[in-house]
Amino acid sequence: MKLTTLLTSAAMVLGLASGAMAQDKTKVGFIYVGPIGDGGYTYQHDQGRLAVEKHFGDKVETVYQESVPEGADAERAITQMALNGADLIFTTSFGFMDPTVAVAKKFPNVKFEHATGFKRADNLATYSARFYEGRTVMGTIAGRMTKTNKIGYIGAYPIPEVIRGINATYLAAKKVNPDVEFNIIWAYTWFDPAKEADAAKALLEQGADVILQHTDSTAPSAAAEKAGNVITFGQASDMAEYKPRPRVSSIIDNWAPYYIERVQKVMDGTWESGDYWGGIGSGMVEIGEITGLPEDVTKEAEAIRDQIASGALHPFAGPINKQDGTPWLAEGETASDADLLSMNFYVEGIKGEVPQ
Repeated sequence: MKLTTLLTSAAMVLGLASGAMAQDKTKVGFIYVGPIGDGGYTYQHDQGRLAVEKHFGDKVETVYQESVPEGADAERAITQMALNGADLIFTTSFGFMDPTVAVAKKFPNVKFEHATGFKRADNLATYSARFYEGRTVMGTIAGRMTKTNKIGYIGAYPIPEVIRGINATYLAAKKVNPDVEFNIIWAYTWFDPAKEADAAKALLEQGADVILQHTDSTAPSAAAEKAGNVITFGQASDMAEYKPRPRVSSIIDNWAPYYIERVQKVMDGTWESGDYWGGIGSGMVEIGEITGLPEDVTKEAEAIRDQIASGALHPFAGPINKQDGTPWLAEGETASDADLLSMNFYVEGIKGEVPQ
């Protein structure tokens, strides 16, 4: 056989091998509602994506699109990612739910996972973290540390996930300080530093010396730092640049183990649709280092964290009434997951109305 023929044959073999390797690489996509540099929710999801790359090496290719508006833009972005060959797509905001459902119908051979939603299909799973467990720990700290008895809370949108967090925080704060009052401002955005800063300033003007948030930027902590004598908490990530104060602890979303597990199942051909809701016990919700607080408050917060992790303490244990005074949970009862997932009311003691 001529040398040129041998070289040609070898090149063909190498080409086929490299093509097979390229085809074997699993492509994983992520759709983000905010920028990866938000310092909060989207940042933490992207840390999960990077963990997938580190864990699987050249067996995976990850792609992402950041700052995708909820609605029609999301459907276009998810569709394009599927057209570009993604095997698995994670869509990471509640408002991506219906767009994800629509795209999943068009691409039955692609696997989809939607964070914080409730609509599933054979090729569409859901997952979320029990953020409210972390808010019970933060609420305890807030109730102990406020001097004005006024606690401010910045909410993104009045959906069950956010309402659940407000209620959990209030119940925990009220348990250790019966005199606390909650002032709630709705930002109607997940990520808008200017709006979040304005909301924080308004709460400070109302006398709040503790501010919590269910929005994604560090702007509330920046506003609190300028004000002085105000404490805040990291949301979704540690927001450690504000340690030891005003940020005195944080709720950290640890998505990495879940993402790695689900990618592995796609690789193994064992992926199935379902729903996963992880909390402190599973490690999906972590409590950041507690800093700048009295020792007794730190120990109390850590004990509550550990009790929730072990299952000894449920953040929603009766007796609890709804805002209008009607009973919701009797003594000895705890809220079911179905109750929590559909929560659309404030508990007794919170002033104001849930926006419709």
